[in-house]
Amino acid sequence: MSLLRSASTVSLLTLLSRVTGLVRELLVATLFGASALTDAFNVAFRIPNLLRRLFAEGAFSQAFVPLLSRSRAQDGDAATRALIDAVGTILFWVLVAVSVIGVLAAPALVWLMASGLRQSGGFDEAVVMTRWMFPYIACMSMVALCAGILNTWGRFAVPAATPVLLNVSVVGAALLLAPVFQARGVPGIYAMAVGVMLGGVLQVAVQWPLLVRLHLWPRVALGPAGWRRAWSHPGVHRVLRQMAPAVLGVSVAQLSLLVNTQIASHLGAGAVSWLTYADRLMEFPTALLGVALGVVLLPKLSAAQAQDDVAAFSSLLDWGLRLVVLLALPSAVALLLFAQPLVSVLYHYGRFSAQDVHMTVTALAGYGCGLLGLIAIKVLAPGYYARLDIRTPVRIAIVVLLLTQAMNALFVPWLGHAGLALSIGLAALVNAGWLLTGLIRRGAYRPQPGWALFAGRVAAATLVLGAGLWWAAQALDWIGLRHQPLLRVGALTGCLLAAALLYFGTLAATGLKLRTLLRR
Repeated sequence: MSLLRSASTVSLLTLLSRVTGLVRELLVATLFGASALTDAFNVAFRIPNLLRRLFAEGAFSQAFVPLLSRSRAQDGDAATRALIDAVGTILFWVLVAVSVIGVLAAPALVWLMASGLRQSGGFDEAVVMTRWMFPYIACMSMVALCAGILNTWGRFAVPAATPVLLNVSVVGAALLLAPVFQARGVPGIYAMAVGVMLGGVLQVAVQWPLLVRLHLWPRVALGPAGWRRAWSHPGVHRVLRQMAPAVLGVSVAQLSLLVNTQIASHLGAGAVSWLTYADRLMEFPTALLGVALGVVLLPKLSAAQAQDDVAAFSSLLDWGLRLVVLLALPSAVALLLFAQPLVSVLYHYGRFSAQDVHMTVTALAGYGCGLLGLIAIKVLAPGYYARLDIRTPVRIAIVVLLLTQAMNALFVPWLGHAGLALSIGLAALVNAGWLLTGLIRRGAYRPQPGWALFAGRVAAATLVLGAGLWWAAQALDWIGLRHQPLLRVGALTGCLLAAALLYFGTLAATGLKLRTLLRR
């Protein structure tokens, strides 16, 4: 299967995930607006999500997938299955302990994440929802284990599709459970927490049949003897050794999120929610391109590194970076120049006010400034992880964290919550540039010929796209058309289709042949 086909499969399924996620956020915005209660839900949901990114999808995947790929390439399937069993056993028992601790320590966790909720409201509700949703981290950690196994065996579709189940569960809870809760005097937003937990369980369940079919399901030892046997497996200690710096690296990014959420919680009711709504839109290009490329490239890069194929390693990175520039640059321009139409059409209903639109737009513009860096990191960081070098990205991330907080001190008094988004965006550009420079200096990446011409063509097409989007943003009163949703949706769809035709048409006119990006 070509890399482009694999990435396209992941991207299409990720698109479905993001579309259903957008429906989820649209329902939250319509039913609850941007208020103290929505801030409480977003904070409560961020706590298990933060730990999920820290230990599951973040550090664990970065450490486990390269070692799993290397074990399969060098030691064979039988040894690799033994590694899966041992790692699965240790992970399961750690998750049980973490879940119990998290439920008991929920008040302290909410205070650490967003102590400002005590003043703006929603602190007690955030504690309740944190307790309901904290075991979600256990589900998602097992999902990360299963996804790492399936991706290593080239089965990308099912892991990419699983997030849809979370969104469908939350949407179902919002439509079916929220009215029931409200009728009984319980805040309707609590139903969202129930939907999150149901979605986590479903995501584990949907991957299990494929693992069974491949004879790759983790055999978790339940007794002390099995636990000790799993702990003595050398592969477990290799994963832990790789995870140690990876945890530090991912924790730097999550610490930045923690600090930003804490700051936002002190900026008044709604600030956390505005950032969350903007982040959901920013995740479209980040996930569709960055996550998809990262998922596909990491096992391939790990295999090339295990075979000491320097040319293939460099070529893979070059292919990924060209796709990043081709698609991330116009996406960033769209977020900067077309933010108000996007936010208005997607969120401006029910209890989501015109003021909420404006506040979300300013946050989205801040994220858009660094979109190219945010996506490029997803391609460049696997170049280090595949070489089992996690320390370098960690050192870079620590410096970038300090830079982010310095920019927060400068921007937040001036721009409020939008300053938090701008700091993240600009810091991502620095992070990506640093990672790229390091790979070039190490000889791991040698840019292939034709980059100057390629970049010039993309820049020209992006300028044309930007002019078209700017005109379209001014041509209609997008907020004023709130009570004509079909007209707004139709106008937005037409504008986006025209923008895509304009961009790719300009690329074709400059002589860029997209089929050159196809790669076996």
